Amino acid sequence: MKLYYSPGACSLAPHIVAREAGLDLELVKVRLPSHTTEDGGDYYAINPRGYVPALTLDDGSLLTEAAVVIQYLADQNVSSGLMPPYDTIERVRAQQWLVFIATELHKSFGPLFHGGSDEVRDMFTARLATRFTELEGHFADNRYLMGDDFRAPDAYAFTVLRWAPLQKIDLSPHPNITAYVDRVAARPKVRAAMEAEGLLKRAA
Repeated sequence: MKLYYSPGACSLAPHIVAREAGLDLELVKVRLPSHTTEDGGDYYAINPRGYVPALTLDDGSLLTEAAVVIQYLADQNVSSGLMPPYDTIERVRAQQWLVFIATELHKSFGPLFHGGSDEVRDMFTARLATRFTELEGHFADNRYLMGDDFRAPDAYAFTVLRWAPLQKIDLSPHPNITAYVDRVAARPKVRAAMEAEGLLKRAA
């Protein structure tokens, strides 16, 4: 399998999941401003939507959308426990978290990265603040999104929450969220993914 990614973008989440699941995955860096791969290829020829992540499977078919790619990769190693078993309420709750992150967090950050008026920025920042308040309460009683154990949705939440400082959004009023982000960041496989994307210095 081949994962097309851009450092620190939402593609970091499936990258983390792949490493946590112990999957053999080829990484291909994408330059999003020019929509080209690192070797100069036309990324639109691979993914007509032009964004990351995109995952090419061994049969040559393509998967897109972070929440879907995350779930697919987690399911490639059921024993990892990254996604709960099919036909369980826990599975549905994991999917619920993936959709929440995609629609309420990820999509609210999107306009902030693309400029726009102060009015637009204020609207989406206020929306995020509401969701941060909800998550702050959740993490008061839970180490991870689904309790005591790291699961696939945590890779997505961690990735998106890392964008707050980039948009000068102060998370210090939310110490439980801050502790959660630090907790995920300390995981060896998470650190390995971030190092591979150039987001952390490699250990000497």
